[in-house]
Amino acid sequence: MYRFAMLELRHLRSLIAIADSGRINAAAEAVHLTPSALSHQLRALERHYGMPLLLRDARGLRFTPAGERMLALARQMREAQTAAEMDLQRIQGDTQGSLRLVLECHTCFEWLMPVLDAFRQRWPDVEVDLVSGFHRDPETLLSKGKADVVIGARRAPGRQWASLPLFRFEILLALPPGHALAARRTVRAEDLRGETLITYPAPDARIDLVREVLQPAGISLPRRTAELTIAILQLVASRRGIAALPNWALKPSIDSGYVQARRIGARGLWSELHATVPRELALRPYVGDLVEMIRQRVATHLDGVQLL
Repeated sequence: MYRFAMLELRHLRSLIAIADSGRINAAAEAVHLTPSALSHQLRALERHYGMPLLLRDARGLRFTPAGERMLALARQMREAQTAAEMDLQRIQGDTQGSLRLVLECHTCFEWLMPVLDAFRQRWPDVEVDLVSGFHRDPETLLSKGKADVVIGARRAPGRQWASLPLFRFEILLALPPGHALAARRTVRAEDLRGETLITYPAPDARIDLVREVLQPAGISLPRRTAELTIAILQLVASRRGIAALPNWALKPSIDSGYVQARRIGARGLWSELHATVPRELALRPYVGDLVEMIRQRVATHLDGVQLL
């Protein structure tokens, strides 16, 4: 007896969202469902096929062999759908353009470069360029027509801009090995008195630790700046100061024992990334595809991120 009538594209999208995020709540948000609705959808699939698709244990969510097979089908269908939509856009003549990207997030290169490589293959007629240099106020490049996309934490004000959500991540405090603060599970603002803070050469309003933690506590630390993440980590490792960096930027150095990291505050210090573009540009299909490719990349390759 054929049972395929049960399967719909929405089910496949849900399976991909679960695989990408690893959590029911985040997956439900990604496919615009409540967690209970997504769980009901999964149970209906499992009842229909008479076998479990997911297992929940101490290691979290895991796909069963049947679930892995369905997930493979889902990814194949998504690729086929994307290819068909791109063909339609080519027929319509909506595949040419240019994207000049500015990164407010200086630690983003590691995960962004593979995304741009894949994007160029998918959209060969779209010219992609990174606006080089350190920009204290990257949104001004948008308003002056010198950039098309800004990837950063702030949403540009004004109706002429569209802010496309990417993901949320935790900022950790980087410490040299053996630092006294490494004995603590979490670090408070008061614990940082007397330390030197190493940051990118950005204004205080763009530095989360300063804006969200130190300034509310009335604390001002001596500063040292460096433009490269590796330079900041080298300064930390050589006991020239401390730094606050995204968890994914610190992970390789933590794993190698080069630096240590601690959570900032009981609930952690969190930030978000958005892609800000002119509103008319946001309607171009390749812009939405770039945003989705970024979300897929970070969900599968960066630990501890939450898709927005």
